[in-house]
Amino acid sequence: MHNIIAKELGVNPAQALAVIALAAEGATVPFIARYRKEKTGGLDEVQIREVLERHQYLSELAERKEVVLASIGEQGKLDEPLKLKILTCTTKQALEDLYLPFKPKRRTKAMIAKEKGLEPLALLILSGGDLKSWINGQAIPETEALAGARDIIAERIAEDPEPKERLRQLARSLGEIGAEVKKEFLGQKNKYSDYHEFKEPIRKIAAHRYLALRRGEAEKVLRLKIELPTEAIKEVLKARWVGGHPAQLELALDDAWNRLMAPTLEAELRAELKLSADQESIQVFGQNLIDLLLAPMGGPKTVMGLDPGFRTGSKWVVIDKTGKFLEEGTIYPVEPQKQVEKSARILAQAIQKYGVEVISLGNGTASREVMAFVKAMLKEYKQEQVLPVMVNESGASVYSASDMARQEFPDLDVSIRGAVSIARRFQDPLAELVKIDPKSIGVGQYQHDVDQKLLKKRLDDQVESAVNKVGVMLNTASVPLLSYVAGLNSQAAQRIVEFRDQKGGFKSRQELLEVPRFGPKAFEQAAGFLRIDGGLEPLDRSAVHPEAYPLVRRMAADLGLAVGELIGNEVALAKLKPQQYITETLGLPSLTDILEELKKPGRDPRGQLQVAQFDDSVQTMADLQPGMELEGQVTNLTKFGVFVDIGVHQDGLIHLSELADRFIKDASEVCKVGQLIQVRVLSVDLERKRIALSAKRPGAGPKPTHTQAAKASGPVQPPSLSDLAAKFKGR
Repeated sequence: MHNIIAKELGVNPAQALAVIALAAEGATVPFIARYRKEKTGGLDEVQIREVLERHQYLSELAERKEVVLASIGEQGKLDEPLKLKILTCTTKQALEDLYLPFKPKRRTKAMIAKEKGLEPLALLILSGGDLKSWINGQAIPETEALAGARDIIAERIAEDPEPKERLRQLARSLGEIGAEVKKEFLGQKNKYSDYHEFKEPIRKIAAHRYLALRRGEAEKVLRLKIELPTEAIKEVLKARWVGGHPAQLELALDDAWNRLMAPTLEAELRAELKLSADQESIQVFGQNLIDLLLAPMGGPKTVMGLDPGFRTGSKWVVIDKTGKFLEEGTIYPVEPQKQVEKSARILAQAIQKYGVEVISLGNGTASREVMAFVKAMLKEYKQEQVLPVMVNESGASVYSASDMARQEFPDLDVSIRGAVSIARRFQDPLAELVKIDPKSIGVGQYQHDVDQKLLKKRLDDQVESAVNKVGVMLNTASVPLLSYVAGLNSQAAQRIVEFRDQKGGFKSRQELLEVPRFGPKAFEQAAGFLRIDGGLEPLDRSAVHPEAYPLVRRMAADLGLAVGELIGNEVALAKLKPQQYITETLGLPSLTDILEELKKPGRDPRGQLQVAQFDDSVQTMADLQPGMELEGQVTNLTKFGVFVDIGVHQDGLIHLSELADRFIKDASEVCKVGQLIQVRVLSVDLERKRIALSAKRPGAGPKPTHTQAAKASGPVQPPSLSDLAAKFKGR
């Protein structure tokens, strides 16, 4: 099996075999990728998951073959040629094609005809024998006899496995998918207007379009139809079946196609298109998620979190550098109350009291109005050293109403919990976002339309990958964050936190073995990803695995240094020759990783924090004009383009063709979720709430550093507190 996988994926058979064996021993993907490079030949997480997914598929196929062989054998119909075909087929679809003629089924027309003794007549039709003589010797009328014989032939044609894949290929290459609006929606503008009269070759249909068509069908707005290349398919069938008595065979063939084959093939194509669209959408969703999870963190700062609102006010909280809740309140700086001065005074006092360094605002309702108020307040009270930041609040309401939030803050109102989440997202987005169902984070399209089992697995894999790539501080991590560490689950994470609370924290990784039901295997898998700062063992704050500690101590001893003196000492580390430390289990790839980690122990792979600066003169879609040049932040990547937050409560779309001055096949070639981008407004459709943007201009496009955006007409000074009452009126 590993040889097949190696050939399909372009890896060495020994690599595939090593991955399969390690996984069978209970090793996790992050552990294999990070700490078993010698065994896998340096395969990365994506390659390892591909090997394991393909191994699972082939294992399931092998099990199904055993069931099929047993079933046909019990019927006494398993000959050697058929057995060989079953044993050598490589897909589940091909196996089911072979099994179809023998598969137990409900009573069919062909079965009824056989019960009437008409199978000999069907064979005469196929071979060109004397039909009249046979019919004359029977009590059954000729018309009925011929019809029954054709039923037998039609079923045989429909169940013939040989041409099936050829017919599928014809349908994929020549078939079309069409949609039309139902009569009751004719002439109406809705989100499916682009599909009211729609037709496209199956081979070209994009994943997002097919999922949109399916949603339109589910909502009973659209009627979908797969148009199959009937004539081309019939020609293939005629070449195989029409001989003997052509007139009767053609009638049987037409019946086989119309009654049995076409509906089945259409259903197969729909399922195939759905699976393909699901996989593509889930892949994009997964990449967007990991980009968001690995977004730069603001770090340990005292943060004020603001959850903006109009009628119910804006909820604010202050958290300390560790994320601990300090104080909360509600202000009403915008319509309808417009308590501008009072609200400013409340926030200024809290800033002064706690030494707030950052104000983190959710980007939902009233966010632009409240941001303008915050900037004016900071200027008025001479607190301009405080950084106001807009953060993505997707999923904050889901978290705030969850059992987890209630356990963490039992005495706080739901809305206040949401403000805490917004504040913590600035400090460490990953640590906060793992508390939320990934589907609620808002970085995918059609996430409720795709296969939920596939989606959950992909997203869980991505969260696991992100958490282990960054590493987790053992003495401060939450249960949700710990549960994604390699080798752990939610129960193990809960036991770790309970042990930590009882003992006052871990002093070394080795103490993990004292946690109830935390055995050597869990320790092997998890220890390298769990960090302890200021513990008894200096290496515990690094990604060096405990199994390599003796080797590091030897390195330090060779240089006449203590381990603590070696860590971070690049001059000393440069003197080491890794080839001298190669062992049976540690080769050059792992030694290189160890030396890099010793240079910068516990280094965070996340980049520098980027903060979008929205144009103060652009608050809503109505403020937008074609030609405006604005700064935005990428919120979502799709196969057809990129969605960008430009601060008007409705993301704009940069179509793939407008994303770069060169040809690109995928948006991920030039940008990712969270990245800042300069855009130009192309058009605004207020009725359909659509904003078309472009990044194609000199100096535009994704960029790594912060720049101040400006309108085409030039920069606009932010309003003062005294201006705000008039500015907010009517919002």
